[in-house]
Amino acid sequence: MERFWRTLRENCLDYLGAVSSLHDVNVRLLAFLDQHYHQAPHASLMGCSPASVFAKATRTADSLDEKKIKDALTVNVRRRVRRDTTVSLNGEEFEIELGFLAGRVVTLGYSLAEPLSAPWLEHQGKRLALRPVDAKKNAHLSRPPRKQHPESAARHVPFDPPKALLNRASGTTHKDFDEEPF
Repeated sequence: MERFWRTLRENCLDYLGAVSSLHDVNVRLLAFLDQHYHQAPHASLMGCSPASVFAKATRTADSLDEKKIKDALTVNVRRRVRRDTTVSLNGEEFEIELGFLAGRVVTLGYSLAEPLSAPWLEHQGKRLALRPVDAKKNAHLSRPPRKQHPESAARHVPFDPPKALLNRASGTTHKDFDEEPF
């Protein structure tokens, strides 16, 4: 790229002269590319010109089908689920039915090919439809207590800081006590 910019500056931009509009610059730039740059031999192309290499290349049409186009026009974004199990996507609020996802980062998807289709949540290889938040209903909705996801349930480790300090000061370990000492 550096070589291209140097060639452009030395052979075209330094000789522009007085230009009155952006159109004049574009016309001169296209003339330089067509008449000089694409016709001149390039060392990186083994002495061939870009125009001759382009003309020799075989170009086959890509076998596009509807699924490939939809996949190419599908957008996946990552969002953090709020504590009330809502997420924001493109300025709109959506509800998620899986309460254990509150506070977690999830992948949301939507299609540019079908702009009227509802966005979805991708979770464990499944697409779950998102529904728009009804603000009035959501404000008065009683939610069940949040459940921990079974895979991420943290184990409770009992720890008593005063007991640990007392054991250290007295030179005893937790193995010395079968029950609480006091």
